[in-house]
Amino acid sequence: MSMSSNSEAARREILELIPQVAVYFRQHPAPGMPDGLRTVFESHSLTRRHGAVVTQLGIDSPLTVSELAARLDVSLPNASDLVSDLCRAGLADRAPDPANRRRTLVHLSPEHRAVVTEFLQMRAGPLLRAMDALTPQQREGFLAGLRAWAAEIADRG
Repeated sequence: MSMSSNSEAARREILELIPQVAVYFRQHPAPGMPDGLRTVFESHSLTRRHGAVVTQLGIDSPLTVSELAARLDVSLPNASDLVSDLCRAGLADRAPDPANRRRTLVHLSPEHRAVVTEFLQMRAGPLLRAMDALTPQQREGFLAGLRAWAAEIADRG
C-alpha cells in the first residue's frame, strides 16, 4: 500500500469516527449526569453552553469571566450572561479577586463541586481508559494530534 493510500485510509477512518465521538458529547442532558445536576439544568433551562462553563470551572476554578470567554471563544457579554445564569441556578458563585478588586472570580458553588467533579471524571472515563491502553509514544502522538486539531478549530472556527 502506498503512502497516499495509507493517508486516504486514515482520512476515511477519521471521517467515520468523528460522528461517533460527536454524538457522545452532543447528548443533552449528558448521559450519566447525576439526577441532582440534571434537575438544576432542566429547571433553569440551562444548555450545553452553560455545561461548557461548568466544565471549565470543574477543571480549573476559580476563573475570571474574561478567562471563561477566551476558553469558550465567546464574547465577554455572552460569558457574563452564562455565568449569571449559573449563579441564579446556584451552580456558580462570583467573588471579588482579593489580589485585584476590579476583577471578579467565578467558581463552582461548594455544594455542587463534588458532583461536578465526579461527573467530569465519568464523562472523560472512556477517553482516559482508551489512553491507558496506549503506549506512552502513542499517547503523546494522540495528544499532539488533539492539540493540533484544537488549534485548527480555534484558528478557523
